[in-house]
Order: sequence, then structure tokens, then C-alpha cells
Amino acid sequence: MSRIGNKLITIPAGVELDIKAGNEVTVKGPKGTLSRQFRPEMIIEVDSGIVTVKRPDETKLMKQIHGTTRSLINNMIVGVTEGFAKELELVGIGYRASVTGNTLVLNVGYSHPIEFEIVDGLTVETPSATVIKVSGADNQQVGEFAANVRATRKPEPYLGKGIKYKGEHIARKEGKTAAAKK
Repeated sequence: MSRIGNKLITIPAGVELDIKAGNEVTVKGPKGTLSRQFRPEMIIEVDSGIVTVKRPDETKLMKQIHGTTRSLINNMIVGVTEGFAKELELVGIGYRASVTGNTLVLNVGYSHPIEFEIVDGLTVETPSATVIKVSGADNQQVGEFAANVRATRKPEPYLGKGIKYKGEHIARKEGKTAAAKK
């Protein structure tokens, strides 16, 4: 029994959901258009503004994919209506970020600045020199871009320097202590 897969998805006003042959689902809304190909075995039905996802049989693979398919469709609908966002914080002396044109430029303690090309469909802002806001309609794209930026300088446990998600707790370690002489 899949609790997630059996939940119904309500399509909000202003959103169009289209299912083509081979289970290609396209969702159009105020924040853009998302399209994704799902497994052809899954049964995706739209009836009077409600989407249901059913599995064809009780095999282990179909049980695993049932909830995932429903969650991905729900994320597509949420993405085109509200969008997704991640915030990153830069902690460290001299660490700063800026957006120039279509490029995010990071100065995070290396001998050269690190540059990230901003993909179409993403919006990257730097409200201050130490905060980066990544937003967009595709949850995977937003999360992947934020994870790649964070991976350039992960937070270290002794001083806490690095790039971290807003609200992320960094487990801190105690530094070396002087040995007591006898």
C-alpha cells in the first residue's frame, strides 16, 4: 500500500495538465512550462481537475515507482504555480558572491573566482554579498544548482567557514588543545 501514491492531486486554477502518448506529462502555469516522461506502465488519469496515479500490478518495481511518479507530478504542479527556492549563505572572511550577466561569480578563498553559468529557467539573485537566492519552477534544477554551488566550498567543522544552506546546522568540532606537561 502506497500512502503517497494513492493521494489525489488537485489541479489549481490557471494550470493546464496534458498527458500525451507514452505518459509524457506537460504542465503549464503562470511560472512556466514543465514536461517529463514517465514510465509507460503507470496509469495517469485526469478527471475534473483531479489527477490520480495507479500502478498496473503489485510487483516490487511498480510499488517503488508509484509514489515517486505521484510526487514528481505534484512537484511539477507546485513548481509552475508557486516555484521552488533555495538560499545559500557564505561564511568566511572575504567570501562574497555576485551576479554579472548570466554568470554567478564566487570569491571563496581560492586564488581565482569560481564562475557558474546560470541555466535557463533559473533565477539567481544576490541580495547581499554573502547571500545567494536560487529560484525556479523545476525543483530538481534548483536543488542541483544550489548543491553545485555549495560543493565549491563545503562548510568545515572547525571554524564553520564555507557555503551552507540557510538554516543548515553545521556540527562543530573542538580544535586541538595544548598537552599538559608533567
